Amino acid sequence: MAGSFSRFRVFCHWISNHNYFGNIILVCILISSAMLAAEDPLNANSERNQILNLFDYFFTTVFSVEIALKVISYGLIFHKGAFCRSAFNLLDLLVVCVSLISFFFSSGAISVVKILRVLRVLRPLRAINRAKGLKHVVQCVIVAVKTIGNIMLVTCLLEFMFAVIGVQLFKGKFFRCNDLSKITEQECQGHYIRYVDDDPTKPVKENRIWMRNDFHFDDVSKAMLTLFTVATFEGWPDLLYRCIDSHTEDQGPVHNYRPFVAVFFFVYIIIIAFFMVNIFVGFVIVTFQNEGEQEYKNVDLDKNQRNCIEFALKAKPMRRYIPKHRFQYKMWWLVTSSYFEYIILIMILINTISLAMKFYGQPEAYTRALDVLNMIFTAVFTAEFILKLAGFRFKNYFSDPWNVFDFVIVLGSLIDIIYSALNPDSNIISINFFRLFRVMRLVKLLARGEGIKTLLWTFMKSFQALPYVALLIVMLFFIYAVIGMQVFGKIALDEDTAIHRNNNFQTFPQATLVLFRSATGEAWQEIMLACSTMQTAHCDEKSDDAGHPDGCGTDFAVPYFISFYILCSFLIINLFVAVIMDNFDYLTRDWSILGAHHLDEFVRLWSEYDPDAKGRIKHLDVVTLLRKISPPLGFGKLCPHRVACKRLVSMNMPLNSDGTVNFNATLFAVVRTSLKIKTEGNIDDCNEELRSIIKKVWKRTSPKLLDQVVPPSGNEDEVTVGKFYATFLIQDYFRRFKKKKEAIYKDPDGIGDTSTVTLQAGLRTLHEAGPVLKRAISGNLDDLIDAEPEPMHRRNHTLFGSVWSSFRRGHAQRSRPIPGSSVPISPLKLTPGTYGPPIPISSSQYDEEMGMPMRPLRIKSDNNNSTYMDNGLRQRSSLGSPLSQNGASRNFSIIGSAESLVGKVLAEQGLGKFVDDEFVRTTSKEMQEAMDMSREEFDLAAHKLLQQTTQQKQPITMTIQQEIEKLEKDTDTLPPMAKRMRSPIA
Repeated sequence: MAGSFSRFRVFCHWISNHNYFGNIILVCILISSAMLAAEDPLNANSERNQILNLFDYFFTTVFSVEIALKVISYGLIFHKGAFCRSAFNLLDLLVVCVSLISFFFSSGAISVVKILRVLRVLRPLRAINRAKGLKHVVQCVIVAVKTIGNIMLVTCLLEFMFAVIGVQLFKGKFFRCNDLSKITEQECQGHYIRYVDDDPTKPVKENRIWMRNDFHFDDVSKAMLTLFTVATFEGWPDLLYRCIDSHTEDQGPVHNYRPFVAVFFFVYIIIIAFFMVNIFVGFVIVTFQNEGEQEYKNVDLDKNQRNCIEFALKAKPMRRYIPKHRFQYKMWWLVTSSYFEYIILIMILINTISLAMKFYGQPEAYTRALDVLNMIFTAVFTAEFILKLAGFRFKNYFSDPWNVFDFVIVLGSLIDIIYSALNPDSNIISINFFRLFRVMRLVKLLARGEGIKTLLWTFMKSFQALPYVALLIVMLFFIYAVIGMQVFGKIALDEDTAIHRNNNFQTFPQATLVLFRSATGEAWQEIMLACSTMQTAHCDEKSDDAGHPDGCGTDFAVPYFISFYILCSFLIINLFVAVIMDNFDYLTRDWSILGAHHLDEFVRLWSEYDPDAKGRIKHLDVVTLLRKISPPLGFGKLCPHRVACKRLVSMNMPLNSDGTVNFNATLFAVVRTSLKIKTEGNIDDCNEELRSIIKKVWKRTSPKLLDQVVPPSGNEDEVTVGKFYATFLIQDYFRRFKKKKEAIYKDPDGIGDTSTVTLQAGLRTLHEAGPVLKRAISGNLDDLIDAEPEPMHRRNHTLFGSVWSSFRRGHAQRSRPIPGSSVPISPLKLTPGTYGPPIPISSSQYDEEMGMPMRPLRIKSDNNNSTYMDNGLRQRSSLGSPLSQNGASRNFSIIGSAESLVGKVLAEQGLGKFVDDEFVRTTSKEMQEAMDMSREEFDLAAHKLLQQTTQQKQPITMTIQQEIEKLEKDTDTLPPMAKRMRSPIA
C-alpha cells in the first residue's frame, strides 16, 4: 500500500487531481465560508448557529477526506514533493485541524473555543491554492513583503525614535478636566454649570471629571500608537493643539503654552508620512512588478513582445456585414457613414444638455418645452433604430452590444412616453436618464484617434489584470469582517460612541461597511477605541455576555485595526496602482515601437478583405492591406510597391494552395518582423527556438495554429510568400535590367542625350541646394548622426524629393515605378575631409534591406580602372556589353564619371572640405535612383557633361545653368522629368 506504484496510492492520486474533485472542494470552501458570514455573533447557541454547525460538520469531513487523500498520494513530509513541504498545504492542514479540535469543546465559555472559532475564518484562504491567478498574486505580495523588510525595519526604528522623543516631551501632560477653568486634579472636584449649545437660557449641572486623552505619550507603546494615527493623517490636528497647550506633568492645558513643539509633528509627518511611507509603497509597487516578470525570466522575450505575440495567437478575424441587396446596401452605407455617426452624436450631446436643464421648481411651460424636446429626440433615435435595422437586418443589428443598448434606450423611452400620457400623475422613475449613457458613443468615435485609442486600450488591459487583485481584496475584507463579527459583535450600540446603529459588527454587511470606512481612513482610530478597553464598551443586552462587568471591549482591537489598515491601505490598495502602472507604459513609449494596442487596426482592416471572417485573403491583397496601415504596424501609403514586396519577403508567411494567406500567420509575421523576434541567424534554428518558447508560455496553443504562425523546419518544398515575392523581385529586376541594356544597345547616343538633359536638371537642384547643405554640415555632424538608422517611416524625405522617381524615357519600353514614390536615404556618416580627385568605387551596390544585388557591381582593377561584375561571382564579358561597342577605352573612361561630376558640383558650392568619398558616392546613388537611371546611363550622361565642360573651359555649374536656360525657351524639347524639375521649388 505504501509503495510508489501501489494501486491504492495511484487511485488516491487520480481522485485528488481530478478536475471534478478540485471543483467540488472549491465549491465546498465557498459555501462554508458563506456560512461563517451567516452566523449570529450575539448568541452562540441560537437556532441559526446550531443549523450552521451541522453543515460545518459535513464540510469539515469533506476537507479531512481531501487532506487524507493528498497525504496518501504525496506522502507526509520525508521526501521531495511531500504534502507538508508546501506552505499552502500547511495552511489547509491548519484550517482542518482547527475545525476538528473545536468539535471537542461544546462550552462557549472556554476562551480556546472562541479563538478556534475565529481561526475558522482562514478557510477562504484555501481557495488560493485552487486559483492559479490568485495564487500568483499572493506569491507576489509575499515576495514583495520579504523584499521590503529592510524598509519596514528602518520605518519601525524611526517610529520608535520619534516615540521616545515624544515620551520625553509630553509624558503626563495630556490630562485635563472637563471644566477647562480647572488645571489640576485637586481643583477638578465637585460640579459646574455647562450651557447647552452656548445658550445662557439652557444651563446644565455636570460633575467635574479629571481624565486623560485617549492618545497620549505616557509610555513608548502608547506613543507609537499615537504617532501611527498621525502618520495616517487621522486626528493629528487635535493632537497637535493638545501638545501646544501642554503645560507640566499632571496638570491641565494652558492655551498656546509651547507653540514650538509643533516642529516635532512637522518633522515626523515629513519624514515618516511623506517620505518613508511612500518609499514603502513605491517598493511594494516595483517589487510586485518585478516579481510578475520572474515567471518569464527564462524566456527570451520582453513584455511588449509577449503581449504582441499573445494578441496574434488569440486574435480572431472580425465579421463585417456587407449587404448585397441594392436598397439594403444603400441603407447600410448611410448608417455606417461618418456623417451619419456625427449627426447622431450631435443629437446625443444636445439631448444630454436638455436632460441637464431640469431643476426644482421649474415653470410649467418650461416643463412642457422639455417634454416636446424629449419626444423629438425619441423620434430621432427611433428613426436611427429603424434605419440601422433596415441596413443590418435583425441578426446583424443585435450582434453589436452598442445597438442592443440603443434599442433598450429607445424602447424604454417609448414606454415612458406612452405611460406618462396614460398616467400623467404617476411618480415612477423615468428611463430617460439612461440616455446619458449614450454619451459613451463619443468614446467610440474618439477611439479612432491614436492617443485616445492607446488610452482606452490601456484602461482595458488594466481592468483585465485587476480581477485577481480585486479578489484578494475581497478575501481580505471577508476574513476581517468575519473576525470582527466574532470578536466585536457583542458590543452594545451607543449613539455617544463610534459603535452605533450605522456603524457596528453585528451583521456581515455592517462589518464590511465599517471596514470599508476604515480603509478610506475616515476616523478609523475612533472605531478602534470604541472596540477596545480604552473606552467602556458595554455588552449588548441580547448577547450571551450581557451585564458583564468588564464589558465586551478587548485590546485585540488595536492589532486588528492596525494590521487591517497596513494591509489594506499601504499594501493591497497599492497593488491597483502597480497593475495600472504596469500597463500605462504604453502611454509614454515611443510611438514608432509596435505595441499590442496597434494590432486592433489590422483586425479591423482585414475585415474589409475578409468580410465573412474566414481567416484567409489573397496574398496580393496583403500588400494593399499593409500599405493602408500606418507604421509601425503597416507599411504606410507612401511605401513604394517594390519596397513593400521586399518586406513581404522577410515576413515569409506560408502560402496556401489557393494563393491565400491565413489571418493569424500574417499578423504574427507582421509582429515578428517589426519587433525582430528571432529573425537573426539561421531561420530554421530561429523557428525552432520560437516554437519552443510559444509551447512553454502559451501551452494551450493548438499545433495547427503553431504550424501556421511558425512553420516547422524540414519542409523545404513548402511554398511561402517570401519565396514567391523573392522570385517576383528577381524576375522584375532582370526584365528591367534587360530592357535597359537592349535600349542602350539600340541607341546609346540618344539615351545619353535624354539622360544628360535630365541629369542637368538634377544637378541644378543640387547646385541651388548647395548653400543650405553647406550651412547644414558646416559643423561636426558625427555627434548628430545616430549609430543606428531610424525606422523607415521616421526618416526625412530624400534629398531630391520624390518628383524624379516617376520619370519615363519617351521612347524606351520599360516598366515604370509607382508615381509619387520615394526611396529613403540611409543615414550618412560624414567625416571631415577635402574632396580630391575621383577615386573609382569598388563597393558593390546591394539593396540594404533585402540583401540582394539590385545594380551591377564594379570592382577596382589593377590599372586603377573599374569593371562590372555580376553578383560578385563572375566577371561580365566586355564583348557582350552594349557599351563595349565603342571600345574598352571608352568604357573605362566613362565609368566613375558620375562621382566625378557630383564631386565637382559640390566642390564648386564650397562643400569640398566637408564631404568625402562616401558622401559623393551616396549622393550619386540617390540621384541615380531618383532619376530612375541605370548606372551605365548615369555615367554616360555625366561623361558627356564633363566633356562639354572641358571644351568650354568654364565651371560645371555655369554650363548646367546655360543648358537649362536654353532648353527652357522651348519647353516642348524638355523630357517629362526635366519639365518637372526646372522650377527652383523642385
